[in-house]
Amino acid sequence: MLAIRVRTENSQEYERISADQLGVLVERIGDADDSFLVVDRIPDLPCVFIQVARGAECYSLEYRDGRAGPMFGTELADAESVTRIMVAWARQDAGWDAGVVWDRVELPPAEPVPELDEETRREVEEYVRGLIRRGYDGREQLAEDAEEWLVDGDERPVSAAQAQQIVDRLWLERVEEQAGWEGETDPERITSVFAGLDAAGIVARENFTCCRGCGLAEIGAEAEDPERVRGFVFFHMQGTESVAAGGGLSLYYGGFDGSEDTTTAVGDEVTTALKAAGLSVKWDGSPGSAIDVTNLDWRKRLG
Repeated sequence: MLAIRVRTENSQEYERISADQLGVLVERIGDADDSFLVVDRIPDLPCVFIQVARGAECYSLEYRDGRAGPMFGTELADAESVTRIMVAWARQDAGWDAGVVWDRVELPPAEPVPELDEETRREVEEYVRGLIRRGYDGREQLAEDAEEWLVDGDERPVSAAQAQQIVDRLWLERVEEQAGWEGETDPERITSVFAGLDAAGIVARENFTCCRGCGLAEIGAEAEDPERVRGFVFFHMQGTESVAAGGGLSLYYGGFDGSEDTTTAVGDEVTTALKAAGLSVKWDGSPGSAIDVTNLDWRKRLG
């Protein structure tokens, strides 16, 4: 699988697809509402992308390698050539851009971003670092949250550009930090356990809704095939905030038939799967008690 995220004009999104699958997407574009696609790396990096649009006679391929760098473009006659270059870019092969003539694409000059006062900057940075440690939001959502964090009525002390600048800087710090992480992390173990439970008929959701009450009210709508599922397990956003700050993680679970026997059976299945993944679990076996996952090292890689 390629460590990329593909977004199409008609708002479809694909992650970690194969070279063949990328080729199918490139070949497909050309309709009025599906004429281009944009490819970002995983983890996402500011202004690092490659994109292609299909015209009447050729494909226009463009790439950029960072906010400070220019954009370059070329025209190619066939989807096969486009796919070959895009796959090499995704794999970061040496000389991926060789063999074609790239022309510089002129971009409008960047607007200057005013400096924030020291106190405001520190407040926003602390908030954004907490969100980044949780690990579930992308740069766009983080920037929106940062912009809104200190809003008070009509007073908006942080502009969209200032918020994005802070987010991008702290995001890149985290990307550099996670490059030194080795092996599977605890959040990845939980994701793997949840994927297995979901496939086995237990709807499993991470960072789901704001709180326990909302999660219990909304988890039923997550069941794509009600005939197949037996129960559910989730942790909510407040739980994510807690574990990212160094606390434990509480999981809420149950059976869709509402019986204590089913709820207990689901709890047993969840705890067994977590322990098999090497995670520490505390649960007293009661259907009314949450399952606590303890001693977590919350190093969640950014997407």
